Formats: sequence, C-alpha cells, structure tokens
Amino acid sequence: MLNTKVYLSKKIFNEDIELAPTRNGYGKGLVLAGEKDERVVALCADLTESTRTDAFAKKFPDRFIEVGVAEQAMATIASGMANYGKIPFIASYAAFSPGRNWEQIRTTIALNDLPVKIAGHHAGISVGPDGATHQMLEDIALMRAMPNMIVVVPADSVEGRKATIAAAGNGKPTYLRFAREKTPVFTTDKTLFKIGEALTLWESETPQAAIIGAGPLLYEALLAARELEKSHIGSVILNCHTVSPIDERAIVSVARKCGAVVTLEEHQINGGLGSAVAEVLARNWPVPIEFVGMPNSFGESGQPDELLEKYKMKAEHIVEAVKKVIKRKTDRE
Repeated sequence: MLNTKVYLSKKIFNEDIELAPTRNGYGKGLVLAGEKDERVVALCADLTESTRTDAFAKKFPDRFIEVGVAEQAMATIASGMANYGKIPFIASYAAFSPGRNWEQIRTTIALNDLPVKIAGHHAGISVGPDGATHQMLEDIALMRAMPNMIVVVPADSVEGRKATIAAAGNGKPTYLRFAREKTPVFTTDKTLFKIGEALTLWESETPQAAIIGAGPLLYEALLAARELEKSHIGSVILNCHTVSPIDERAIVSVARKCGAVVTLEEHQINGGLGSAVAEVLARNWPVPIEFVGMPNSFGESGQPDELLEKYKMKAEHIVEAVKKVIKRKTDRE
C-alpha cells in the first residue's frame, strides 16, 4: 500500500499522470536557490539549454559563466569561486562531468571540501538515441567513492528541485544526477525530502521483500509492488535518493523487517546503489539480495523504453527479482 504519510501524487497510477524530466527540477531549483542566496552562481559547459541552466542565466546574467566545451576548466574555476565564498553549480552531461573532469573534481573540489555542486545531466540508459558514449552508467560509482562528496539521485522533477535547493545550502561538495527523458512526477511539494534520509514510499501489511532504489525507476518499483500485491506478495519500497552518505539505519530496518532485498538503479550494478546497500547489509544484517540495473555492459542507441526493457529494468523485471529473492530467503530458512 502507498505510504499516505509522505503525500504522493493522487494520480500516481493514472494514465494522465504528469510527465517531466528530472532535469526540469534542476532548472527550477537553481533559480530558487539563486533568489534565496546571492552567493549562488552557475557555470555550464556549452549545454545551457539541455541542462536547464538557461533560466538562471536569463535571470542572473552577472552570476552565470558559459565556459564552453571545457569541463575540466569548469571544475577548477568553480573550486576557486567556492574558495572565495561563492556557491557554484556546474552543469554538463554526466558523461563529461564527472566523466571527463573527475580528477579536477577530486583534487580541487572534494579534497579541499569546497561546496561546489556538480549537476550531471542525461545520466542513465534512458538517454536513448544518444547511444553508449552518452549513456553515463558509472557516475554514481565514481562519485560515491570520493571522500567528502554527497551523492543525490532525484526520483522525479519535484524531488530534483528540492535536491537542488537543499544542495545549495548544505555547505558540501555535492553530486546531483539528472535524467533527460520525461518520467512520471509521483511526488509532490508536500512529499518529505531531506538529504541523507531515505523515504518509505510503499509498505504492505506483511512485507516479504524490500525494494531499495533511487531515481525515476522508483516509479517502476511502485508498479511492481502493485502487481505483487495481486499475487499476495508484500513489499516495502525505500526511496534511497541519497547514495552517499547512505541511510544505513533505514536500510537495516527494512532488511530486518523483510529478510530479503532487491536494489534498483539506472546504473551499472557494480559500484552503484546496489553495491552501497550490499556493503551496509554485509556489515550489519546480511540477507539475500538481488540487483536490478545495468548488467556490466555498455548501452546502445534506442528508445528509452526499449532499452529499459532489453536491460531488464522495468516493473515486470522487478517482480521477477522480488520473487527470486524471496525464494532464496525461503530456501535458506
């Protein structure tokens, strides 16, 4: 059953549910952050419109810098600005930032613990026709391994806006991951959001498995949970939007309650959210785990839905993973 305490959209399972890319939330949140704090500045690497930085550039032209195709320079310029009191947001495709400028982010931003916000756009397989080179599927692994770095993966455009505003005020290096494709907007202005705190979206009366995910694929998890209920299989869905620092308490709690876990992410299974969850459980409460994500493969050109189907990240595949992990739990008992 949906957790009504978190105020999800009333249209959550309707055909006319609102669709919007999570990057739209970045654009709106950046303007709001700029209105709230004049120290907020924005830099972009020749992708101002695609990354939705254009609204900020129009409203605050004196606080916007177009650096061109120079992601490494963008990171180092931002680190200097942060060192002198600014709150810089740098935006590009995730394949280029942090893909191309990881070393500069590491050395000039994270090592010095400077509050630069790295907005990685067009992440995941759902970039679709852009193909394997632009389908960044390794960025969470790259960034969560970096000391001092906060890593946040918004579930929809509303959460994307909240994450951007929250990042502006957290005083830390922060990576924000955004998608290109329009996806269901299932949270609302009232839905709880706090960096570092996971949120329960769904909880059956007798849950047999926990689905822990981040990003737009959480909507597929909700569809899967509804389908599982028809077979009298209960579940819990945990929105683990903050991958680093991860909410260990919430993860251990649902693992203890259910005894089995499925992780879900539009990212390589190796090194991403699934790995982070597995590390938490290995230290605290080992249970059977199944991983839904990119299976150690690069992507390919295609329509987003076709690719999610091919690489088994849709609701039907989550259902299969839940049934598999429950069987493993049962066999072990």
